[in-house]
Amino acid sequence: MRTDQAPVISRLHYAKPAYAVDRVTLEFDLDPDRTRVKSHMQLRRLADAPGEAPLFLDGEDLTLQSLTVDGKAWVYATTDGGIRLDKLPAVFQLDIVTACSPRANTRLSGLYLSGDAFFTQCEAEGFRRITYWPDRPDVMSRFTVVLRADKAKYPVLLSNGNLKSQRPLDDGRMEAVWEDPFPKPSYLFALVAGRLVCREQRIRAANGREHLLQVYVREGDLDKTEHAMQSLVHSVAWDEQRFGLSLDLDRFMIVAVSDFNMGAMENKGLNIFNTKYVLANPATATDVDYMNIESVVGHEYFHNWTGNRITCRDWFQLSLKEGLTVFRDQEFTQDLAAQTGGESARAVKRIEDVRGLRAVQFPEDAGPMAHPVRPDRYVAIDNFYTPTVYEKGAEVVRMMQTLVGRAGFAAGMKLYFARHDGQAVTCDDFLAAMADANPGSALDMHRSQFGLWYAQAGTPRLRATGRYDATARSYTLSLAQACPATPGQPDKQAQIIPVRLGLLARGGEALSFRLEDSARGATEALLVLNQPQQSFVLHEVDVEPIPSLLRGFSAPVLLDDGLSDADRQVLLAHDTDPFNRWEAAQRLALARLLPALQDSNLPLDAAYLDALRAVLHDTTLDPAFKELALTLPSEGYIAEQLSPIDPARIHQTRQAMRLALAEQLRADWEQAWHALAPASGYAPDFAGTGRRGLRNLALSCLCLTGDAVWQGRAYQLVKDADNMTDRFDALAALVGSHAALAAPALERFATQFAHEPLVMDKWFALQASAPGVEIRAIRALMQRPDFSIRNPNRARSVISTFCQGNPGAFHRLDGAGYGFWAEQVRTLDAINPQVAARLARALDRWRKLTPSYAQVVEPVMRGLAAHPDLSADTREILGKALA
Repeated sequence: MRTDQAPVISRLHYAKPAYAVDRVTLEFDLDPDRTRVKSHMQLRRLADAPGEAPLFLDGEDLTLQSLTVDGKAWVYATTDGGIRLDKLPAVFQLDIVTACSPRANTRLSGLYLSGDAFFTQCEAEGFRRITYWPDRPDVMSRFTVVLRADKAKYPVLLSNGNLKSQRPLDDGRMEAVWEDPFPKPSYLFALVAGRLVCREQRIRAANGREHLLQVYVREGDLDKTEHAMQSLVHSVAWDEQRFGLSLDLDRFMIVAVSDFNMGAMENKGLNIFNTKYVLANPATATDVDYMNIESVVGHEYFHNWTGNRITCRDWFQLSLKEGLTVFRDQEFTQDLAAQTGGESARAVKRIEDVRGLRAVQFPEDAGPMAHPVRPDRYVAIDNFYTPTVYEKGAEVVRMMQTLVGRAGFAAGMKLYFARHDGQAVTCDDFLAAMADANPGSALDMHRSQFGLWYAQAGTPRLRATGRYDATARSYTLSLAQACPATPGQPDKQAQIIPVRLGLLARGGEALSFRLEDSARGATEALLVLNQPQQSFVLHEVDVEPIPSLLRGFSAPVLLDDGLSDADRQVLLAHDTDPFNRWEAAQRLALARLLPALQDSNLPLDAAYLDALRAVLHDTTLDPAFKELALTLPSEGYIAEQLSPIDPARIHQTRQAMRLALAEQLRADWEQAWHALAPASGYAPDFAGTGRRGLRNLALSCLCLTGDAVWQGRAYQLVKDADNMTDRFDALAALVGSHAALAAPALERFATQFAHEPLVMDKWFALQASAPGVEIRAIRALMQRPDFSIRNPNRARSVISTFCQGNPGAFHRLDGAGYGFWAEQVRTLDAINPQVAARLARALDRWRKLTPSYAQVVEPVMRGLAAHPDLSADTREILGKALA
């Protein structure tokens, strides 16, 4: 029984390490039940450390077999979470021998087994489950790794860096020696041992250096690695071209594993990936899968510089590497899309990124888990791999680029690497490099105030009002900002908010204007709000304008622009900024959905229907944009506009509007479906993805009407489609419309793809997300022999999808959904606390529910929180939710 409470770690209590580990040699004798690890460490006391400074080494779930200092046995003290060594010399060698059990490691943190192969996951604090070590990111060491394992069972032995030697041993084992020439923190250590096959490709970098790229997978999956390899090739080339950053190792490896808590891990030179973000071919992967693989491969490769060469001083600086690298992978995918789809493709990618930010980060900023991009305290650092650190962190970096320009941002990156290559630094160091590289810029002049984006939690609210003076031909735009209180931060300061804007006439024409400090007119400008309230005067405006504000989503804020329905229809039809055009469609939908939640009346007026019809038939718009504009706001986003929240009512109203739009635009959907019929084979490019997306949206709407002909066409696609996107979207259309053909389609699909785990994850998730699905159906899925709660992908596909992705079915007044949630959190917490803690967040905003739901939720949550054996990860989430 756990009766102790995990300590709170505070950013303000950071202290430098007393010792550096200059070099280490790790010897692994790999065995599933008892792996032996010999660590040979070269340490020295740092100059500013006191002479009697102790050495603290973290360690968990280890058997310590021996410990010597300079060859002599040394007395050590056991501490909470490790050991302490006292009275050490200034320079010494520390040798430690430990044993651990990879098979018993269900946390998937440290060294563990997946199937019959060894893998590691050391970020954030997994290395301490491999050997005793100062397991913190500001201790950077050069690693040499010796791996020994049964040659027949584990013919492939991999670790970080470059392979120095490999040889068979007399006892039937294989030995491989790897050396990483670059110092790295322990969280970037990795090893893999197993029976794997690989795709290889040699490339020549811009500097003339040759590199070997390898993607390792299990036998039978090699045909699904081409897209991951090409994404890696593109990533290497893009980083060279955009930022002048070249691959710095002889080889770069990606290894796919099916048991993995995260998406992927950027271990130096040996990236370990969830199979979900590696394996793809047209028969098994959707367009979304292809896009995600490109993005995640890019993200992990870009960490080679932004995260590995320069890393975090401490875990509070996590966004230093993650926010920056999310920004880089977003820029990468936008640039690649634009190569074939032009600027429209770039805009579509941006809209998708913002839609994701609003879906997951804005709610986090408005709940009990709200925290700054650079958190101030934590109990379990694994709980802070959050949308705030990642996605909002990326928006903070994007605002820097907006304020200094693309060339200025590149200059800031160059200065950042010149100053800090090989170091562990802070978010403030990155901001300083950006500001110093762009003297006189708004970022430079307001750098301290801009730093509030790292320090303050919450989503700022931006209110805009305008006044037109026809006589002076001027338009005065008044902006006011405020940020609501968040846990631990009741009072907020004004932040730097870049606002990109344009003006439109009532007829849709772009209007030129001149700012007070500009000699020339323009049709777009960037305003920088740095006060609680500011007014900006735009001159030489010929007619009363409609403002198009926050173009490209220039800042992560909530905007109240006060525009009328007619104004939004003009923006939807004519705005040259694709993001604001899409935003107009979302706002128009909300203007009809929100009142219907109160009175059940859902009038779809002719003007609104005509506006949507015009989008659908506009030949100048890409199908990918049309699909985004014609998709209603999600149930989660609708909920963010309300307090209190009735999830069932939101679901019913949104479904009613979907059905109404399907029926009112039926002829238009039919025309679109026929017009978008494929003329050639499958390709996961921007054009093909967009056409399939819009065509399958049309099919979903037509099936929703209950028309047996269209449901029959969907069933035929489930049987005969030549790609997974069309096949799965057709299946989803049947399930989402409660068609009689849904059951046989599901059965057929499962039979066809029974041996494709990632495809079956989709099959499980589709049923867990089905409208109105009952708890008994979820339990039936979990009773299937191909369901395993120990596999994070499979557990998430059913349990997390239902509890976190299907609010209309999960939230029930009888509390059955809440009881199921508590049961699964407890079960998972005993197996894998990281997965359990993420599931626990399904109810972290329970206080926003209507009283009829909240009074059912609270006792369930308090009962779970009182359980004595909860992990620190899960206890922290529940504690904050109930505070």
